[in-house]
Amino acid sequence: MNSKVYLYVFDTMSDWEIGYLTAELNSGRYFRQGLAPVKIVTVGLEKTPVTTMGGLKIMPDVKVDECSIKSIDALILPGGNTWTEAVHAPILKIAEMCLKEGIVVGAICGATIGLAQAGLLDSRWHTSNDLAYLKMICHSYTGEEYYKMESAVTDERLVTASGVAPLEFSVHVLKVLDVCSPKTLDAWYRLNKTHEPKYFYELMSSIQ
Repeated sequence: MNSKVYLYVFDTMSDWEIGYLTAELNSGRYFRQGLAPVKIVTVGLEKTPVTTMGGLKIMPDVKVDECSIKSIDALILPGGNTWTEAVHAPILKIAEMCLKEGIVVGAICGATIGLAQAGLLDSRWHTSNDLAYLKMICHSYTGEEYYKMESAVTDERLVTASGVAPLEFSVHVLKVLDVCSPKTLDAWYRLNKTHEPKYFYELMSSIQ
């Protein structure tokens, strides 16, 4: 059976932050042998089109209140301009349920602020765009001792990342989902990070 991932979509969503990740999950082109591509299901507050920061219109497949975490492998939360607003409380509840059930939650950029406001980063290793900014925006946040000054951080099934680290975010999520071999993932990351042709050949040989 195909794996399934929920991708939360909303107005102002930072579409480039999850582009690497969704492309690899949906295509499965570098997955371990025998693994099928992942089905990406877009989740919205309503079943009405949302407009991303890049101006792309996306029609959500399901509404938040139609979500069933029993059938998913991960919940992906992109950044955006509205994460401090109460409108995102329902998806943050879903995120909390996922973490309790051992389902992967990946949050990048502004989405980490949403998790912090929901108290989900107070006792888990994490990162965000900047610690001082996070403390300034989230007055209830008490997770400073768990903050790491890194581009992306994994704590068991939770992945958090800075908004300027979509590649690192993708690597961490793909690693925790265990869909690519370590050798493949390393070559994929180095190719996209350094643009050196030798890593393309390493990537190709890793999937033979």
